[in-house]
Amino acid sequence: MGKETKRRRRNKKPLLKTTGNNKHMRRKIIKYVLSILLIVFIAYHSVYFEKLDTVKRASSSKGFEANLHANDFYNNKLLPHLGNAVELGALISLLKTEPGKAFKEYSHALGLGNIRYFLVQGEGIISSVGVDAVSVSLSNNATTTAITITTEFVYGNAIRDASGLINLNDFRNTADLNSLSEEINEIVRKDVVSPFKQKAERGRVVKFTGAIELNQAHLDMDAIEILPIQLAILNNPSN
Repeated sequence: MGKETKRRRRNKKPLLKTTGNNKHMRRKIIKYVLSILLIVFIAYHSVYFEKLDTVKRASSSKGFEANLHANDFYNNKLLPHLGNAVELGALISLLKTEPGKAFKEYSHALGLGNIRYFLVQGEGIISSVGVDAVSVSLSNNATTTAITITTEFVYGNAIRDASGLINLNDFRNTADLNSLSEEINEIVRKDVVSPFKQKAERGRVVKFTGAIELNQAHLDMDAIEILPIQLAILNNPSN
């Protein structure tokens, strides 16, 4: 009996030791979990999310006020330069016969590549008014039928770059350049396109100055689209 009792006591010692180790392990696990939760809590309250366009505006607004630069560029540089725009009918004729010469003499772009921009002017008769564009037949180029003036999607860099007045070295980064384009396009949408859409009717003569984008490697003149810079209605609708 005594021997068996001693055996039981010997057998209980490892159980007590194991139980103690388990308690110690549980305390370590709890501390570890609490540490992770604390880190997650701090990280969650240290990070916030913003819309991408908000971040872009904020990054470019540091030392660069895009709206002021856009208004200065549009009113004090671009508008006085519009007299240098090439007549669209003459440009189309040159593009058909000597495209290399046309691109060399009249196109502009800030970067390398085949996408180039032209500053053009002309007059034409409105043949139709659509939801997002106005179709125009050029007064002095009866063979050209696919000329349109966009009245909805005024985006991109064509208006900014077509004049060749922008100097890339004047800008610290591409964010500032893109912000400038956005603000210039907004001026055109608000001050040029909006009042034009209220007057545009079939049969009226429109005088335009604007920018067009062409690909030098894959030249397509079947659907030339003008992003307007100035628009003027010259007469009442014909009967």
